This record gives sequence, structure tokens and C-alpha cells, in this order.
Amino acid sequence: QVQLVESGGGLVQAGGSLRLSCELKGRTFATYAMGWFRQAPGKEREFVAAISRGGATTNYADSVKGRFTISRPDAKDTVYLQMNSLTPEDTAVYYCKARVAGDPDVDYWGQGTQVTVSS
Repeated sequence: QVQLVESGGGLVQAGGSLRLSCELKGRTFATYAMGWFRQAPGKEREFVAAISRGGATTNYADSVKGRFTISRPDAKDTVYLQMNSLTPEDTAVYYCKARVAGDPDVDYWGQGTQVTVSS
């Protein structure tokens, strides 16, 4: 059973930084590609960033490029999202996702962590 445990959300002023963490429990971390999504009130859940199983490839939504960094250090079963230069538009619940490739792919989601950016 895959369990994703997120942490690091909170309240920050505009221009500040936060680092989100997502620990994968129950399975081999290296098996999974990892990603972050977010959902603001009244909006659809949207893609933020993703990183491949080995960490060599990353992708970002245009809205966060240059401000957010996704990483998965060796020997840690954790993916991070470093968020800098935050704006009120970044306010949302942030969700971690783990994907194992297959036919079909299988996705697992964390419970979400609230990020609130005040102006």
C-alpha cells in the first residue's frame, strides 16, 4: 500500500519561500515518477511540477518556472518542492502524486497541504 505524507505548508507573506515535502511509504520510491499539483478554491486541480523516477527530467507549469524547484535527493524517499518568490496567486492546497508506469498507469495522491500567501 502506497502512502504519501506531505508537510511544509503554511502561511507566508508575498515574496517569501516555503519548502513542501512528500514522503512515500510502503513501496520502493525509485519506482515512481513524482509530481506536485495544486487546487485553489473554486478552481480545477492543476499541474505544478514533475520529476522522473531517476530525477534527470523535470517539468514545470509556466506559472511557476524560475520560482519553484522540484527535487528528489538520493537515499531519501521524499520529493521536495522549493517555492520562492511566492505570490497570492500561489495560494492553494498542494497535492503530491506518485505514478507507476504501466498499462494503465497508476496514480497515488497525498492528502494535501495548505499554502496561503498573504499580500
